[in-house]
Amino acid sequence: MAQKVLVTGGGGYIGSHCVVELIEAGFCPVVIDNFSNAVRGEGDVPESLRRIEKILDTSIEFHELDLLDHPGLEKLFKQHSFSAVMHFAGLKAVGESVEQPLRYYQVNLTATMNLLEVMQTHGVRNLVFSSSATVYGDPQRLPIDEQHPVGGCTNPYGKTKFFIEEMIMDQCKAEKDWNAVLLRYFNPIGAHSSGLIGEDPQGIPNNLLPYVAQVAIGRRKHLNVFGNDYDTIDGTGVRDYIHVVDLAKGHIAALKKLKDNCGCKVYNLGTGTGYSVLQMVKAMEKASGIEIMYLIAPRRGGDVASCYADPRLAEKELGWKADFNLERMCKDLWRWQSKNPTGFTNNGPSS
Repeated sequence: MAQKVLVTGGGGYIGSHCVVELIEAGFCPVVIDNFSNAVRGEGDVPESLRRIEKILDTSIEFHELDLLDHPGLEKLFKQHSFSAVMHFAGLKAVGESVEQPLRYYQVNLTATMNLLEVMQTHGVRNLVFSSSATVYGDPQRLPIDEQHPVGGCTNPYGKTKFFIEEMIMDQCKAEKDWNAVLLRYFNPIGAHSSGLIGEDPQGIPNNLLPYVAQVAIGRRKHLNVFGNDYDTIDGTGVRDYIHVVDLAKGHIAALKKLKDNCGCKVYNLGTGTGYSVLQMVKAMEKASGIEIMYLIAPRRGGDVASCYADPRLAEKELGWKADFNLERMCKDLWRWQSKNPTGFTNNGPSS
């Protein structure tokens, strides 16, 4: 029997790509999602999962469930014997978190507490948590390794990730049979090579690459580049971009690490290379063959000049490293965007 893994938020961008990797690695994912970042498809199942079923010729068990629904979560854990949980569910827009801090604390922290409590009750002791490089705040040194100080977060979204990490670490200290891997992501981009699943931001994209792709496809007139006076190669912000499939493979490596009774471990998932906003624009122009219009706008509050990972610990301890280069990330993103000009909400991908 394949081991069952509960995937919270498995209908969203990163969760859905991890579902693909879980199935391909021989696990049996059970997915829950409340559709806050997923598009509803046929039969009230996320469209992303519908498409994965087609890609892999399989069926995926899905439950529409909000982690704030404690009794609903209890019921699910009574029905299944999970070997581990992958926790992606949560609100994730930095700007929105600054405007609605209480909502972010309420949803992200309460949801995780409910999840940990129900795991505890039902004897599920293995967890992979979707964290973020935002826990490092404004970097004190580059590249950022796992020993870099955390907690000086520049927005409530980052703080929720930091507080959740603390909760999980405290639980692992209190209960010696718990194992958790906290994965601090840098900037996931790209899409599955089929072009059938990818990132489909609801409303105005908060992240650079989906926005650039929407400009290229003609959904938006131009890109706003926030600040061109940073101390970087061309004055624009530098980030570490990682292919979402590489990121998903990192979660499979983390799941295997849990089997060593590893206690609580933290790993950066990034490439170790930083690219500026304008370098990314050029890379997307090359991938799409389309000129991307942009305007320079004032800096945004909470943005840092440069942020990129030291990913060596993940390579050493998980045997994982990012394989896909920038050209491949942009090519896969463009394939997804050009096949699905309006994301998942169109009438199936165009040829």
